[in-house]
Amino acid sequence: MGLYGKYRVSSNCIESQPKYKKEVSMSVQVTQPAPDFAATAVMPDNTFDDAFSLSGLKGHYVVLFFYPMDFTFVCPSEIIAFDNKLQEFKDRNCEVVAVSVDSHFSHLAWKNTPRKKGGIGNIQFPIVSDLTKQISRDYGVLINDAIALRGLFLLDKEGVVRHALVNDLPLGRSVDEAIRILDALQFTEEHGEVCPANWNKGDDAMTPSAEGVAEYLSKHASE
Repeated sequence: MGLYGKYRVSSNCIESQPKYKKEVSMSVQVTQPAPDFAATAVMPDNTFDDAFSLSGLKGHYVVLFFYPMDFTFVCPSEIIAFDNKLQEFKDRNCEVVAVSVDSHFSHLAWKNTPRKKGGIGNIQFPIVSDLTKQISRDYGVLINDAIALRGLFLLDKEGVVRHALVNDLPLGRSVDEAIRILDALQFTEEHGEVCPANWNKGDDAMTPSAEGVAEYLSKHASE
């Protein structure tokens, strides 16, 4: 048995009912500006940027996601999944940024570890070191004063949080869902319509009025 923060780990799974030492409260609200930060990040070319900042990405959409620790279990699957679809984010003028409480040296070592040995390979988006845990704390995802839960935040081009999701440690996130939400945000910004349940790019949207709801439901209520 090993330890994953305050979680007990057996081989490749986490026990389903961990005991929390303290509660997590969301300090970041959708519609509010995202907390800025400056920290050391491992960049795509494996150099260290000692002053990587969120505000430096203004003018781009940003998917900012937190993961618990390097050299663990669900985390590499998520990071690699984001990297595999990175071009789809970039095609939408969106930057992807990962954060964990590990040092930048640990991040680099993980990148330099082959995937067949549990590494993540040469990931092409920044991985931020939150060694002080202040970024995780500011975003309300720090658990037990130890590691970050699987928080994901979608920021618009002005740095405003437009979507937030937090998963417990055993639950990996869907990269396709992150792209879907990004598409929905960009669609509403461009067209002024709203995106109903299970909307995907190319689907009908809804005019935000009583008439628009009636028209949409008359076509799609049985779907």
